[in-house]
Amino acid sequence: MCAQSSYSDNPSGSRSMIDSSRRSFLAGFGALFAAAFGLASPSSEAARPRYQTSNNALLRDFRTPYHIPRMNTLATDIDIYIKKLRRAGRIKGNERTAWLIYDFTTRQYLVAINATRSHQSASMVKPFIALAFFHKVREGKLQYTSFHRSRMEAMIQRSDNSATNYFIQLLNRTSRRSGPAEAERTLKRYHPDIFRHTRIVERIPGGGRTYRNKASALDYHRFLYALWYNRLPYSAELKRLMNLPNRDRVYSDAHGVARQTWVIDKTGTTARLCGDMGILIAQGRNGYRYPYTFVGIIEKSRSAGNYKAWKDDRGDVIREVSSLAYAHLQRMHNLV
Repeated sequence: MCAQSSYSDNPSGSRSMIDSSRRSFLAGFGALFAAAFGLASPSSEAARPRYQTSNNALLRDFRTPYHIPRMNTLATDIDIYIKKLRRAGRIKGNERTAWLIYDFTTRQYLVAINATRSHQSASMVKPFIALAFFHKVREGKLQYTSFHRSRMEAMIQRSDNSATNYFIQLLNRTSRRSGPAEAERTLKRYHPDIFRHTRIVERIPGGGRTYRNKASALDYHRFLYALWYNRLPYSAELKRLMNLPNRDRVYSDAHGVARQTWVIDKTGTTARLCGDMGILIAQGRNGYRYPYTFVGIIEKSRSAGNYKAWKDDRGDVIREVSSLAYAHLQRMHNLV
């Protein structure tokens, strides 16, 4: 799950392969991200950050049944594609997949396949650990110093397992519960409607073989939705952390996704799990920005015999589905 272990969230194994053009706006991230809200068209959900919206109004999105647009073919296209891969033997019988794509502009779920099923989290749990930590900072029980900032960057950008365990240990110091139990309790105390299927029960074991922490695609989406609307403590910092350059599975080598797209994401990898969850902020030909969430998970019931080959291939499957999603949204919103 990290560059220091046998399981790494850097699919290439080298940061030199990061597309530097992808996130060149990092130097002015704060201003540009704020501008992203103003760049969307007046009819776009992204044009209205709704800072005054009540929490209940925000959670209404979580409680409403999925309404897939009648003319939407994306879910069908993805289903057909995954079945094709199964027939070809590229996705095995002991592997399950989950997909969720939500368009902020139309406020519609475009895809929700196995979205409520819990899967291993792998390193995708790390933004959740960060959020639990930031709640403790807001409570006054912990501090966010320059040292903590560097450790947080190691946890999110480089998927450093020792940095993750450091923050879990800090959470442990704030209560009589174990660090993992306190992380889950904190998340569910403040966000019961977000983390419905989330279970955090272990630190990151040696070698990065973490299989017991779980969450659903819908939980990841709900987290990203609240993050986009700044409904979480330290939302701006979480966005900055998740936007730091890395090699992901929704943009990097996803050849169907335009290079002008901005990305906020976190990957997760073990010998049994390959996934990515994030917000892609696409650019329209009219100059506006069109954000959408993308969650892709492939889980294996038993550890892969050839870990590197398996995670590289399944990572490419997620990139191919990400390209399908972008092509669909490109037609919807006249994206570049």
